[in-house]
Amino acid sequence: MTENTSETIYPCPLSKGYGIPARQAWILLKLFLGYRLTLASLFIALFYTQKGSALINIHHSPLFTYSSQSYLVLSVVSAVCIIWKLTRYTIQAQLLILTDILILTLIMHAYGGVTSGMGILLAVSIASGGLLIGGRCAMFFAALASLAVLAEQLYADYMHSFEISSYAYVYAGMLGASFFTISLLSFVLAKRSEQMLQFADQQKQAISNLEELNQYIIQHLQSGIIITDQQQMILMANEAVLRLTNLATLPTVLSDISEYLQLGFQTWLVDNEQNLLVLHVLNQSDIHVRFMLLPTRYQVFYMVIIEDGTLYNQRLQQSKLASLGRLTASIAHEIRNPLSAINHAGQLLSESPDLLTQDVRLTHIIKANVSRVNHIIEDILQLSRRKDSRREKIELNTWLENYLQNFILEQVLSASSFRLILTTEPLFVFIDSNHLKQIMDNLCLNALKYGQPEKGVITVQTVSLKQASCIDVIDNGEGISRENLSHLFEPFFTTSTSGTGLGLYISKELAELNQAKLIYYVTAEQQSCFRLCLFNADYTLIEI
Repeated sequence: MTENTSETIYPCPLSKGYGIPARQAWILLKLFLGYRLTLASLFIALFYTQKGSALINIHHSPLFTYSSQSYLVLSVVSAVCIIWKLTRYTIQAQLLILTDILILTLIMHAYGGVTSGMGILLAVSIASGGLLIGGRCAMFFAALASLAVLAEQLYADYMHSFEISSYAYVYAGMLGASFFTISLLSFVLAKRSEQMLQFADQQKQAISNLEELNQYIIQHLQSGIIITDQQQMILMANEAVLRLTNLATLPTVLSDISEYLQLGFQTWLVDNEQNLLVLHVLNQSDIHVRFMLLPTRYQVFYMVIIEDGTLYNQRLQQSKLASLGRLTASIAHEIRNPLSAINHAGQLLSESPDLLTQDVRLTHIIKANVSRVNHIIEDILQLSRRKDSRREKIELNTWLENYLQNFILEQVLSASSFRLILTTEPLFVFIDSNHLKQIMDNLCLNALKYGQPEKGVITVQTVSLKQASCIDVIDNGEGISRENLSHLFEPFFTTSTSGTGLGLYISKELAELNQAKLIYYVTAEQQSCFRLCLFNADYTLIEI
């Protein structure tokens, strides 16, 4: 039978809050059983051997014989029950202590009573009761053993079984007092040891949980992590290493990944300043490698961090764009003041009655271009003062239906301009509704501007995936050319003479801010489609 090591045993029904871990409790019970088997065998050996019988002075041989044999038989039966766990721990432990008190009292009487010194064996049983059972039950056994010793003394005195010493009752009283003392001390000791053991188990469990958590985090990192020693033996590596290095199995040494990586590591050991390396992997993008020192108390290890070159360049590009955004925001603030003056002067000029026809046309050009520049400035400032998302749980189908109705009214469009296709089941997502509206505004306006709505209606539909709910905006445009596709979501990229090139970039940034994803693809019917995927409300996203 298997043992549940995490189970806690409460052996004494009179005790509250005192428990013994199951594995330790059964081990202690087996140790006490071994002591009983040894003691019972020793009694029988002393009685039946010639040398043994000369060492002891038995006053009542039949009683000693029956008691010793019964002691051995009961111990053997208990051994079977304990080894196979035929009885509960509580019952078995209590039976062992009770039978010990009874049989050892009889053996003490057969030896000559309290003055024979055999009563001290009861002290071992009481101490065992404190360790195995504890609580008020241990005090109960001490009281029971004291009464048994006193009853044996009274019986021997009444029956004149043997010569009674004048100090026999004093010995019996002192023996009873020692039982209570031993019981109390063993109980306190057992309780403290169990508390320490439980604390150690809790610490062990906490360490185990932290280790599992660390392993989980390391295995799910996008970057590859390799732990190696000075001999370049790989001690640990996560799954990202296989993906980034295009290997089927975990390598044993660094040279199994790349000879160039091995050479770079050796160079870094000599010169720690050269801790960056770029590896070229067949049929994969370049990977960036960094070396780090991991000193421990007894040994020095090394960590090799492997990153996808595409992600590395993307983070670098984002950092540059963030700096550029702050710079352009400052410039935009400075441009607005003279732009306002130009706009105001143009309006005053257009109101002059002495203007010629060609001059009036020039004022219209000034007004149109001022409006365009102001629109560009507004988009730039929107990037610089973008706030964090305040995500909330919304039902996507209901929200999208209301949004499309309002959008058609705001843009003064025909109700047949858009076609809405919704899933039959409700879709609950977490997103900032204001950000979602801004993204949908950009996608729908782009579909109206570039999607050739005269060829057919624009389709807006919801799609349910395994871990996400998606919104598709499908138009009838010619699509994005291959050379422009890689620049589609870059800031200020546009194929229109009137656009700012910030709409799709802002939409993608807002999507990522809400842990969503915006992509472009061509459908099977060769239609352009922008898909916004939002994580479901019941899906937990772990960001590393």
